[in-house]
Amino acid sequence: MQRAGAGLRQSAGTKESALQQSHASQNSGSDEPQRLAKLVAALVPCSRRVAEQYIDEGWVRVDGRKVDQPQFRVAAGQRVEIDPQAGLQAVAPATLLLHKPAGMATEQAQALLGDATHWSGDASGIRRAKSHGFGLSVLLALPQPASGLTVFSQDARIIRKLNHDAGLIEQELVADVTGTIASGGLARLCRGLVWQGKPMPPARVSWQNETRLRFAVKGIAPEWLPWMCEQVGLELTALKRIRIGSVAMAALPPGQWRYLPNGDKF
Repeated sequence: MQRAGAGLRQSAGTKESALQQSHASQNSGSDEPQRLAKLVAALVPCSRRVAEQYIDEGWVRVDGRKVDQPQFRVAAGQRVEIDPQAGLQAVAPATLLLHKPAGMATEQAQALLGDATHWSGDASGIRRAKSHGFGLSVLLALPQPASGLTVFSQDARIIRKLNHDAGLIEQELVADVTGTIASGGLARLCRGLVWQGKPMPPARVSWQNETRLRFAVKGIAPEWLPWMCEQVGLELTALKRIRIGSVAMAALPPGQWRYLPNGDKF
């Protein structure tokens, strides 16, 4: 992490005075509001690009309120502060993992990727930045009725893998079902169903309890599972994806998200 400059390592009282004086000097002779990034660059001191990163990562406050917009205009007399613990992380594309609620389209669920829904148990060590919400690709989208692990990424390598190699990546889903399974139905779900005249890829299917099936599938889209259940006399009532490749949803609560840690792969 890159730490802020020497001016941020002063005592609290000296630091506040320095911040106010620096801001006043930026506005001396003019009451025109100044761009926040310009003021932060002078306070650290640092380049304008690095100043924008401090702002993007949420280290900067104006009159005690966090501002994450580098273009924000600061009026004369307003106080600009930079967290004394500020440390910049390496600039890298982000991948966000959301527990999509049932009944919400995956594209709509992207609106949940905000500060308020960032899971407190996120152990990735990645600090949320406003820029992480831009340019996200929706990967392996779930059907609207389904819930569970959903991926949004800026990382070209992950986007390529989950798009081009989707059929090679195992997905694990749990399906709540009603009805009585046909004789030999479990074996047919594992190997034996035919879709549009072609044998479906093999699957690993097992009972978790009397009303819940576990599916581990490759090359079988989640939206096919209701049809698969129908073929053996069952009705699917709820579907949740709990794993994609080696990445599990684990304890992530519904409607919340976490970062994929750097170095983790699907």
